[in-house]
Amino acid sequence: MLNFIYYPVSFIMWVWHKAFGYVFGESTFIAWALSVVFLVFTLRLILYKPFVGQVRSMRKMQTMAPEMQKLRKKYANDKQKLAAEMQKLQSENGANPLAGCLPVLVQVPVFIGLFHVLREFKPGKTENYFFGEAEVRSFIDSDLFGAKLGATLIQWNDQSPGLEDLGGGSITAQIIVMVPLMIMAGIFTHITARHSVARQAENQAAAPQAAIMNKLMLYVFPIGVVVGAPFLPLAILFYWVSNNLWTLGQQYLVYKRIDAEESEKREQAIASRNSLAPKPGQKPQVGQKPQTGLVADDAGTTSNGDAPSTGDASANGSGNGSAPAKKPGAKPVSAKRPGGGQGNRSGGGSRPQAARNKGRKRR
Repeated sequence: MLNFIYYPVSFIMWVWHKAFGYVFGESTFIAWALSVVFLVFTLRLILYKPFVGQVRSMRKMQTMAPEMQKLRKKYANDKQKLAAEMQKLQSENGANPLAGCLPVLVQVPVFIGLFHVLREFKPGKTENYFFGEAEVRSFIDSDLFGAKLGATLIQWNDQSPGLEDLGGGSITAQIIVMVPLMIMAGIFTHITARHSVARQAENQAAAPQAAIMNKLMLYVFPIGVVVGAPFLPLAILFYWVSNNLWTLGQQYLVYKRIDAEESEKREQAIASRNSLAPKPGQKPQVGQKPQTGLVADDAGTTSNGDAPSTGDASANGSGNGSAPAKKPGAKPVSAKRPGGGQGNRSGGGSRPQAARNKGRKRR
């Protein structure tokens, strides 16, 4: 029923087994273990772009946090309206709080496919999807100090392969190899989830769905791996540990690259803003009117501020009786009194006031 999953998974594993079998031998434990590990690496390469999209969506959610906070205050009493406005805001900004679930959801069918393919490596099988009878026999015979790749510690049903189903082996060796891998799988799952959740800490309040998923990734998944590992084939533990190691390395590189891109954008924005700002000591020129150099005289006509070149009579105070044009900034001249004199120093036949007073005393 799920052959569209089983065949691609077995094909990728078959290709890598051929490659490593050529180097280490097709029946060796390391060739089969590496074929499982590189099945993981192949899948993660295919999912690289969705992972980058997940990180970029998370960054957009961070920039949208203030606007989301305003929406929560505005629609505090209307949960339905709040959800609609949140969804509208995320759609307008191209952000998806559930984008981080995509890589995990895609890996689920691969995990199921690998588990099914490993379970089909049984004595007496003549084929296993892309694997032939010789390759099935090679997988069953390979072991690491008696630990079998396809065997489980606990047989939870008749279909789960045990050591007896794979031609014997050592239960002690199976425990020695599987228990450290079980612990490593749980620890790496928690570290990977914590590293991812730390980047999304600002978004947990804005996206409740993402916050719930983060809690599951931090605690439920690691515990589930440790508790469920004894019921899984040894090869699945290799799959899980290598998958988490790849995720840690990929997160470090992608976050570092995106941080560098955003830092460069901020520096360019600052440089552009500084280039438009006035230099130190320079006054802004905004709103200053152009200088025409024309001034108005008393008669209402305009000139360039110099004395007129014509009208000598008017300039000397004679002629038609009009006053000469005033220069800009000149003080007004007071009008002369009638009689041609100014004060007690004016002429016109009148004696000074001191002489008149002296004559009165002599009389």
